[in-house]
Amino acid sequence: MVVALHARDTGSGRPVVLLHAFPLSSAMWLAQREALAASWRLVTPDLRGFGGSPLADDEPSLDAAADDVATLLDTLGLDRVVLGGLSMGGYVAMAFMRRYAERVAALVLADTKADADPAAARANRERIAVAVTDDLGSTVLIDEVLPNLLGPTTFAERPLVAGRVKALVQAAPGPAVAWAQRAMAARPDSFDTLGSVQVPTLVVVGAEDAISPPDDARAMADKVAGARLEILPRAGHLTALECPEEFNATLAAFLSDLPA
Repeated sequence: MVVALHARDTGSGRPVVLLHAFPLSSAMWLAQREALAASWRLVTPDLRGFGGSPLADDEPSLDAAADDVATLLDTLGLDRVVLGGLSMGGYVAMAFMRRYAERVAALVLADTKADADPAAARANRERIAVAVTDDLGSTVLIDEVLPNLLGPTTFAERPLVAGRVKALVQAAPGPAVAWAQRAMAARPDSFDTLGSVQVPTLVVVGAEDAISPPDDARAMADKVAGARLEILPRAGHLTALECPEEFNATLAAFLSDLPA
């Protein structure tokens, strides 16, 4: 069952679709909408269950999340877009490439990885999914997920950013968290998908990213012919939130270089 995604749609020009991280919402892209909408059309959906989007009872699957995005593009009358994703959004973007490559004019992968989860990571995702389902007052996201989302520089020097991310994490509905964790646990290895990418590609990573470190970004960039790799200093897993000026400049430079 396809879910009708709620999306923020701002600006005009070449359409750029940005998919958010786990367990956040499209609210995380505020700085990108403010900085880039003067030159590009920014479409930032809430993935199913997060923000303003409903959660269906499908089997958890990133393919289902990708189908949701394709239906959103149909609704907006968008044939081909620049598709970007950060963290979980990157996983969905790679699933979209497997299913709808002809609809992607350029690809942006930020703070994500192409590997499938090893067994221990899958088990940990299931543990968190059960925790947020069985205990509505569970603090597992704040206790265990939040500390890894941001780099040490942000925790030390950007308390407002850390506070905003904490609020976004706390707002995540338990059923959406559980569904997304199980969907990510089931994702396949995506290196073959990246090897077949034939559109301009930007890979971005925070130098302090502990979840998807720079080595993961390099491995992805190495698989895509001509990919551009940018490592942003003093940022962890949420580069778009931790160093928005640098992230926006990197993304704007990439978008400006795309063929018309």
